[in-house]
Amino acid sequence: MVRKGISNGLNSQCDGDVARLHDIYAHSVRNLGTPVFSRRYFELLKEEFGEACDVVTVLHGTKPVASVLNFYFRDEVLPYYGGGLSEARDLAANDFMYWEVMRRACERGFKLFDFGRSKAGTGAYSFKRNWGFEPTPLTYQFRLIKAEKIPDVNPLNPKFQAFIALWRRLPVPLTKVLGPPIVRGIG
Repeated sequence: MVRKGISNGLNSQCDGDVARLHDIYAHSVRNLGTPVFSRRYFELLKEEFGEACDVVTVLHGTKPVASVLNFYFRDEVLPYYGGGLSEARDLAANDFMYWEVMRRACERGFKLFDFGRSKAGTGAYSFKRNWGFEPTPLTYQFRLIKAEKIPDVNPLNPKFQAFIALWRRLPVPLTKVLGPPIVRGIG
């Protein structure tokens, strides 16, 4: 898939352009039915982490089609917030993007690539497994305050399906306005 991306004429830029990242990310999470974080949140992350983070953006010609915010810690790179436009899939832009993150991190001396967490049975999980990564189960501890059980905020929960279907149909500019207050209430 990386070779397909190369043959499609993809190239990448590494910078701190969180505005370009946010536009692509907003499209991507809207298509998943997920509310988007504010652009200001990404700006604050870049300000706080400075040289310990960057943005890798994939371009098809001059058009940005995929982008990811990466964090660097010790000898590890963590691509954390990323996404792609609808055409990214046909261009193999997501595979190319993660290859570029890995390549650039290796050039800087980083040794580990952390693909992050994904729920088993999701497209993200399958995408990461296709790269050859072996999943490591994560354990969580919860401290319940005024609750008897852990809230099920999993997007695979059937009670969210109508909201997800509606969200996917909203115009992206509207999701950029509505998303941040919703995300604050969830997270």
